[in-house]
Amino acid sequence: MKAIIFGANGQDGFYLTQLLQNKNIEVVAVSRNKNFLQVDIANFTEVSKLINSTQADYIFHLAANSTTRHDVLFENHQTIATGTLNILEAVKQFSIHTKVFISGSGLQFVNSGEPIKETDLFAANDAYSISRIQSVYAARYFRSIGVKTYVGYFFNHDSPLRSERHVTKKISEAVKRIGAGSNEKLEIGDLSVVKEWSFAGDIVEGIWLLVNQDEIFEVNISSGEGHSIKEWVEECFKIVGKNYKDYVVENGNFKSSYKKLVSDNTLIKSIGYKTNINLQALALMMLDK
Repeated sequence: MKAIIFGANGQDGFYLTQLLQNKNIEVVAVSRNKNFLQVDIANFTEVSKLINSTQADYIFHLAANSTTRHDVLFENHQTIATGTLNILEAVKQFSIHTKVFISGSGLQFVNSGEPIKETDLFAANDAYSISRIQSVYAARYFRSIGVKTYVGYFFNHDSPLRSERHVTKKISEAVKRIGAGSNEKLEIGDLSVVKEWSFAGDIVEGIWLLVNQDEIFEVNISSGEGHSIKEWVEECFKIVGKNYKDYVVENGNFKSSYKKLVSDNTLIKSIGYKTNINLQALALMMLDK
């Protein structure tokens, strides 16, 4: 069996590659990174040539610049929205047997503060959400004309592979330095913001479970368990034996686009999904403990 992963260089791509290889599936790993096969996902000719020649059993579209910043509007449009169209049209033309996974985001939904369901309405909350919404509508269209297109909506999930522009990693790296003797101050925005703290390795298990369902559908791939940033901070500092209040400075200039972003994961639990790594275990992992 063969699988193509677009966005293989990210944390999800890394853990998904491991999962597939452990199942003896040959992985064609695509990324802009020079250590991977370089195929421009925004170029239909390049994408269709790869898909036609590979005849993969699975294609996973994980490529994106994981930020809501407006200045990467066009980059994310090309990667997420145009990339989705290119993959699905190439599968339609050249590899109709292939199952395709398209990643979505909890950020693309109307967020009332209640757990978000897959059936909730979309909202263009930021530049990133625009591309995600377009991508899902493309997936629905191609599904209606016979392409096996699954969609999984991701909520916050992390691993040691995260970069420090993500708050989870920013905090854990600072705590490691403080635990080793640094007297630095850690500036954080609103500590009361609540989100999920899943492990990326658990999330890719959900992807694999989804694409092996006979019924093709959309689902939140998530823990459904919310914790505040303060809880994460407290847990990390507890591990290194420090009081977070001595090091953390709350900066009101750092604004979150939401107060709470948590999923309703009832649907994926109904097909047997569960997460194995909780907030405490993730903190230990991120702190190399």
